[in-house]
Amino acid sequence: MNTKLEKNNILGVGVSAINMDIATDQISAWVDNKEANYICVTPVHSIMMCFDSPELRTIYNDAGMVTPDGMPVVWLSRFLGSSHVSRVYGPDLLIAMCKKTEKDGTRHFFYGGADGVADKLVENLKANFPDLNVVGTYCPPFRPLTDEEDTIILNQIKNANPDIIWVGLGAPKQEFWMSSHLNQLAPSVLIGIGAAFDFHAGLVKQAPKWMQSNGLEWLFRFFQEPKRLWYRYLVNNPRFIFNTLLQVSGAKKYPMSS
Repeated sequence: MNTKLEKNNILGVGVSAINMDIATDQISAWVDNKEANYICVTPVHSIMMCFDSPELRTIYNDAGMVTPDGMPVVWLSRFLGSSHVSRVYGPDLLIAMCKKTEKDGTRHFFYGGADGVADKLVENLKANFPDLNVVGTYCPPFRPLTDEEDTIILNQIKNANPDIIWVGLGAPKQEFWMSSHLNQLAPSVLIGIGAAFDFHAGLVKQAPKWMQSNGLEWLFRFFQEPKRLWYRYLVNNPRFIFNTLLQVSGAKKYPMSS
């Protein structure tokens, strides 16, 4: 039976009322019980993509877990009554699950990243978790796959028989991929962690912890990649604040799509 986690409605997206301990325990339970699920890590940017796309919002709301990946999402979850919620950040979730499963044989597969990134990521993880059971990696081409290519890759993943598939395609590509491939890859748990591939492969520097915990990671990332991220942070962040004020004041309702 698929466990249903308590959720908070944030602009129509059901964000799981969790912390890191709840998240890792739930993932391990799904693995132990052979329950297929996918997990969306969810900062403000993802909330706003869902706000603009009913199709994507449905994918998030059908997920087994939607983690509060950004501090504004955490703060709003607490405001809505879930005082136990803390940040479940994609890169930290990966490390927490490596710690939790290093000795128990849980089978990990890494799908995503540019050419060679997944292998470098695994190399770095194995330096810290030498007994981690990694059963495969695959870095797909950036372009859309043909049906034949997709079938070949799916067969490669299934033959590796992973318990957890870490997906690093970036949002929203990874969410569409997880949703459309979940049944074919059952009973694996699919976890979309996007930029965590580049962070833990050592290609992109993470913000200092004090910036992360105070909701300032966006500023650090903006100065790293202003041309790519300006719209995300300078347009979507104010839109998020405006619309959440409408929601919490009761001036507007944002129903979840599923």
